Amino acid sequence: MTWLLVSVAAPLAGVLVYVVLHGNGRRSARLVDGVVYVGVPALVIWHVMPGVLAGHGLWEAVAVVAGLGAVTLVERMFGSWATRADDAATVAGISGLALHGLLEGAAFSAGEEGAGLAFGAAVALHKAMDGLAIWWLVRPRHGVKAASLGVGVLMAGTGAGYVLGASVDPLGQGSGAELYQAFVAGTLLHVVFHQGRLDHQHEHCLTRVGRPSARRGK
Repeated sequence: MTWLLVSVAAPLAGVLVYVVLHGNGRRSARLVDGVVYVGVPALVIWHVMPGVLAGHGLWEAVAVVAGLGAVTLVERMFGSWATRADDAATVAGISGLALHGLLEGAAFSAGEEGAGLAFGAAVALHKAMDGLAIWWLVRPRHGVKAASLGVGVLMAGTGAGYVLGASVDPLGQGSGAELYQAFVAGTLLHVVFHQGRLDHQHEHCLTRVGRPSARRGK
């Protein structure tokens, strides 16, 4: 139960990292950016690795590439839809993270691998990265309320998985849920390295904690 509570609350630690560092000058803001640029690909590997171990990792790798390419294709074919495509990809990415949290919550409920220190610590760590990534993506474009909703969905997913327990197990069997997670992980990669770079330019120092620079007019 302890690791479950830590994992549910862990995304808030990622938000705290953003709030403390991102508004504390250009250098700290770029440090946060760097963590996200490294951490999100690591999250994608975290999502794909179970499929690799299960013997169908090739299809999940294809799904990641497909998700990455789908958003890029839409933006190139319909330039005016670029912003909407990125927003849709962000929502899809959050849904994939929430689904992953649902399955992890069920693992905690089972009391098997979820009871172990290594599993609990790994889940808590990547949940903190999830929270940071969501806040980093959503806060500059849509404000605190939307970012809070995204983090809240992530936290609720883990809690719901624990409550639902064994009834969630079928979602983790077979490749359907895993392929979906891999696909939306690819869309999330696109948003981070495309729109995220545009949203996090630091030509000017941030004027307030967690507030985008004055250049963006927000």
